[in-house]
Amino acid sequence: MASSLQNIQGDDSVLLRVTHSNIKTFSADVRFSLEMSVEAVKDKLWKKCGTSVDSMCLQLYDDTGAKVADIHDNTRPFGFYSPLAGYRLHVIDLDPSSVTSGGWLEDTSLVEKYTISDEAYGKRDGTFRKFKEKLAQQNPSLLEPKIADNYMEDLCTNIKVGDRCEVEPGEKRGVVKFVGRAESLAPGFWVGVQFDEPLGKHDGKQKGKRYFDCPPLHGVMVRPDKVKVGDYPERDPFEEDEI
Repeated sequence: MASSLQNIQGDDSVLLRVTHSNIKTFSADVRFSLEMSVEAVKDKLWKKCGTSVDSMCLQLYDDTGAKVADIHDNTRPFGFYSPLAGYRLHVIDLDPSSVTSGGWLEDTSLVEKYTISDEAYGKRDGTFRKFKEKLAQQNPSLLEPKIADNYMEDLCTNIKVGDRCEVEPGEKRGVVKFVGRAESLAPGFWVGVQFDEPLGKHDGKQKGKRYFDCPPLHGVMVRPDKVKVGDYPERDPFEEDEI
């Protein structure tokens, strides 16, 4: 008997799901002591959702969604309203000028954005633009492209669209579909290849830019040093070595 009383006395808290009238996406599981006053419960909720104690009205709902009680008396212990685990405690913010009103805590498009003209920004000191300009004056090479625009151009001399080729690594065979600079890739020259088999990465479109057309997963863009052109006929997948 004494053990049973001890268990009941020790079980003096309850875990409730908390929702808010103004913040539709707010939902939190919060544990409350049944011995807390309603005012103390509101103070705890104020720290979590921003609604002041004086502007807060509480409603208790059971696990079926039915309202159990309107909690008005700040002096009563919270346990007076018999909340059970799984119940929902709904916070209603009565202050029309509350920080939670207007929906701007959830919809950032409602928040006024700070804007500045390009001319005004250019006159400011301590900006990233000023930092880049100073850096360029001190060491112009730091802002220059690390790879030249004509990188590997000489290796493309003998590579032409329509050539049969073999691509390393893996000796993958296909046909050249593109030779030149690629706007969406690093500086220098690139070779676009359509593989005979689905060993590629795309259909000729990479990073939003189309360089050639081919079936899905047959296309690849590689550097010229990975490509050998010549007599590389399409392999017969059913061909077997003679014994």
